[in-house]
Amino acid sequence: MPRRYDPGRRQRIIDAAIAVVGERGIAGLSHRAVAAAADVPLGSTTYHFATLDDLLIAALRQVNGAWLADYARWVDGIDLTAPLADEVAALVERTLAGDRSRVELEYELYLAALRHPAVRPIAAECLDEMVALLGRRIADERTARAVVAFTDGLLLQHLLTGQPFEPAAVRAGLAGVLG
Repeated sequence: MPRRYDPGRRQRIIDAAIAVVGERGIAGLSHRAVAAAADVPLGSTTYHFATLDDLLIAALRQVNGAWLADYARWVDGIDLTAPLADEVAALVERTLAGDRSRVELEYELYLAALRHPAVRPIAAECLDEMVALLGRRIADERTARAVVAFTDGLLLQHLLTGQPFEPAAVRAGLAGVLG
């Protein structure tokens, strides 16, 4: 029986992995669950991604790509005459006001690097790219890294606690970090 040509299969598998993690978390990710979600034979998932780490890497790369595109747009739109703390507060507010399930998924994949060493370099690449993007606008890599860390921590804390967003607290906190 000839093999069916299906050029979009690999991408469907990645999309299905992202959907599975979004619905069930990292613990629910398996080749079987992804194959069912992608409507492909189980062998297709292991053909394209020999291990779950390979699949996680592909999923995280795709999610990071979307996040970095959004982040780059934010960086490009920073008002250089406004205090950086105001710009960061606006980013956090917009991110939290948007599709929270998307942000939760992004962090779920990002934090998978804690338990999956093969995924760590992908998470680190994303952080480094955020620092590089922001560093082009504020011309100080150390400050850019501090802002990225502050923003990351702030978003994660709000996702975990569900506390209401207070722009003034963000501005004050970031002013403390920036000195």
